[in-house]
Amino acid sequence: MTPHAPASAHALTVHAGIRDLRNADRLLQRLAAELELPEGTFGCTHLVRGDRPRVAVSLSLPSEPYLRTTWERLTADGHGEPAAGLPDAFGRAVLYPGAAALTGTMTVAELVAGSAISRVTVLGAPGTPDPATRMVTRDHVRPQWQQGELLLTATPARGGVLVPFESPDPTPCCADH
Repeated sequence: MTPHAPASAHALTVHAGIRDLRNADRLLQRLAAELELPEGTFGCTHLVRGDRPRVAVSLSLPSEPYLRTTWERLTADGHGEPAAGLPDAFGRAVLYPGAAALTGTMTVAELVAGSAISRVTVLGAPGTPDPATRMVTRDHVRPQWQQGELLLTATPARGGVLVPFESPDPTPCCADH
């Protein structure tokens, strides 16, 4: 699968007042199902800082007709008025080509070949991991756009495998406060 950076010309952003990534992920999954988004769509989360920190979601669609239709349906379905373009170039991808197949354990080479992810990096390690290295996806693979590439950051885990850096069930910071 060849990775393609989302085109901001066919992108829109939804500011739904969401304050956490988990709910933003759920919104993107729900929109994908409700809107029957076409193959090649990228759905990303974006941290918006400022007076009201929040998480915006963006949809980058394969062409102008899909953009128009999605825009109309979002507005009609009560998701507010979308904004044109992407809020930034550093989205965290939730929806992307091949994402649904990234389950269980696979090699780094299989993960890259079967999805829009350009490459895998290991936190704190130089270079890229051996393509034969096993990756335990935990069914939660959230790569991030960096310099026009969709990169997945991984960390080493017990048994010589890698896992995506982002955990599917993170412990909230300061949970006991």
